[in-house]
Amino acid sequence: MTENIPVVIFCGGQGTRMRGGTLTKKELVEVGGRPIIWHVMRIFSAYGFNHFVLPLGHEAHQIRRYFLQYEALARDFTIWLGDSGDAPAPHLAFHSPAEHAPWQVTLVDTGISTEKASRLKRVADHLPGERFFVTYGDGVGDVNLTELLAFHRQHGRLATVTAVQAHYQYGVLEADAHNQVTRYVQYPRLPHWVNAGFMLFERAVLDLIDSDVDTPLETSIFNHLVEKGELMRFKHGGFWRSMDTLKDSIELEKIWQQSAPWKVW
Repeated sequence: MTENIPVVIFCGGQGTRMRGGTLTKKELVEVGGRPIIWHVMRIFSAYGFNHFVLPLGHEAHQIRRYFLQYEALARDFTIWLGDSGDAPAPHLAFHSPAEHAPWQVTLVDTGISTEKASRLKRVADHLPGERFFVTYGDGVGDVNLTELLAFHRQHGRLATVTAVQAHYQYGVLEADAHNQVTRYVQYPRLPHWVNAGFMLFERAVLDLIDSDVDTPLETSIFNHLVEKGELMRFKHGGFWRSMDTLKDSIELEKIWQQSAPWKVW
């Protein structure tokens, strides 16, 4: 039986690099006709993790509206309007089946400009159990969550971060002393491992976050975990992309139409 681990999805940021391209909140920008956050949720749901906690901030009303209208936007239905005594109850009946397992989605106002670690602290009451996933609402990949969970359990530390080697966004020229090009590589894979989200935290991580101080996750809590020897890396060599800009959304749409490697459901 799958362990019922809640999934925290950060979606409270301003998405500043997406500004100018769309007024839609970044996590709701569509790929394949569905918001990118929906794709993130489908990845976790495919592995049996269906309890989601969304710390809200900037443009929270857009996220709230999407989930309040979710069923009506996704399924065929009949609706009875007006005060008719003949109308059956309920007044809204869905015809098409749900596309996925039942989801529990908790939306929590955690402040407009709150740092990520403090957002986690503010949703702590909605995180039952001894551990929880944490990820970003704009990054997708074919990460094997079963293997990630097994790795996390095996090492026994407080936190695990999925790491990938991202691709450089430019073509790289290598040349000799006379500037004759000896090698050209388009979008080479960088040698560094970067944070791809898809993280697993033990509940004790929440104890490291001061409720009275607005605390960053990556530049504060991560460094504290490193100092204590409590942060581990789960290496993922498969597909991963994040949506930071309008260009990224266009590229993800092309990938979705061609192969959709993160579609594990």
